[in-house]
Amino acid sequence: MHSQAGAPVSRRRFVALSAAGAAAGAASLSGCALQVAGAATGGGESITMMAKLDDVSADLIRQAQKELGIKITVVQDDITRLISMLTSGNPPDLVRGVGALDAPYFAARGVAENLDPYFARSTVLKVDDLAPANDLWRYDGRTQGKGPRYGMAKDFSQDAMFWYNTALFDKAGVDYPSETEPITFEEWLDSARRLVQRKNGQTTVYGGSYNGLGLGILFTNLTAAAGGSLFSEDFSRVDFTTPEARRALTWYLDYARTKVGPSLIQPNPDAWDGPTYVADRMAMSGAGYWLGGMINAEPKVAEVSRLAPAPVFRGGPRLSSCQGATGMWMPKKARDKDAAWRVFEWFFGEAPAKARAEGGWGIPSLKSLQPLMPHKEDYQKRVLKVQEAELKHFSVTPFTPYIKWDALEALINQVIPAAMNGRISVDTLVGRLNSVVNEQMKRGKEQVG
Repeated sequence: MHSQAGAPVSRRRFVALSAAGAAAGAASLSGCALQVAGAATGGGESITMMAKLDDVSADLIRQAQKELGIKITVVQDDITRLISMLTSGNPPDLVRGVGALDAPYFAARGVAENLDPYFARSTVLKVDDLAPANDLWRYDGRTQGKGPRYGMAKDFSQDAMFWYNTALFDKAGVDYPSETEPITFEEWLDSARRLVQRKNGQTTVYGGSYNGLGLGILFTNLTAAAGGSLFSEDFSRVDFTTPEARRALTWYLDYARTKVGPSLIQPNPDAWDGPTYVADRMAMSGAGYWLGGMINAEPKVAEVSRLAPAPVFRGGPRLSSCQGATGMWMPKKARDKDAAWRVFEWFFGEAPAKARAEGGWGIPSLKSLQPLMPHKEDYQKRVLKVQEAELKHFSVTPFTPYIKWDALEALINQVIPAAMNGRISVDTLVGRLNSVVNEQMKRGKEQVG
């Protein structure tokens, strides 16, 4: 069901957002725009890009102006503001999105432009050069990973892989995980128990961190690793009561209860793994290759760091998915699609893409740029070898179009701490999760029509 040509998108399609997400967005609705004056524009073209302000720096805006003759105004990435711009008929020309989570949501609501015709005629971005993780930006009206392309990843990681610090393993007398064969999730947790260091009741070194890019996408992927699907066949419901979903949930609750790593009941004061890992206060981090960008900047840490394949559940399939694929999409009602596409090509295939590839902050989403990944030092060569072998095990784990990922996250975060603290059973937890999530997914399905 698409909006009529020229008409603004119906607000009805977007009301299924978490109250928390909407409230947070409303607080920053005024947003802020980053605009840099530069040389006179070639054709006087200008586009508006909705992104995180640190994704598109002032230097990058000046570079685009100089190389493309296109002026870019960046508005802060904010879902409430985006909905307001879409429904008023004045959308940005390009929008930052997380392919693994956002692509089905915006494609199903008919607001994202099908980019297949643009890719077909591009000399910069060729479909046969796209890494498979870009399939997260495809949606055929039913399933993610197939059909037209609605966006592209700027880079990606296989986010279930984990880094480990050999010095902390040596100190605890724990054997290193294999760099070729995946260990089991149970083995990972057993190692984390032996690696954790505590003093006066406080955790001083985390044994391991395994939270993915958020609990919604983590449980989607853990359930797939257990051999099932978190969603019904038509993606209209979740079912946490299946044996596979329960296995995923039970494992994560064990992780949280043993307090070997950060969770909702033991928050990391650093807010995320990166600073903690490079400070030698985390023995394992369930963050994929992209964390190498931060690790490479600290040679002493880099030399003792290794990357390992994504764990498996005993008897489950070997999967190594991407939970992010952050990139951009183009709204159907974008004002200047040709200028927007030119900036898109430049950002994803030219100078900015090459610079990102060399930094190690993610695997380039163009196969032709992957040789630029850091490989000078021995430890970088070692990481690259593990990563290249892991690419063979990538597959798309489809996500639902019927709930915004941050709304799913907010619902899980409200319900799960009671189970982590042992106040409710797993049976009670799965019942509550099914109830609150499916109520919102039902509304989301009604809006898509």
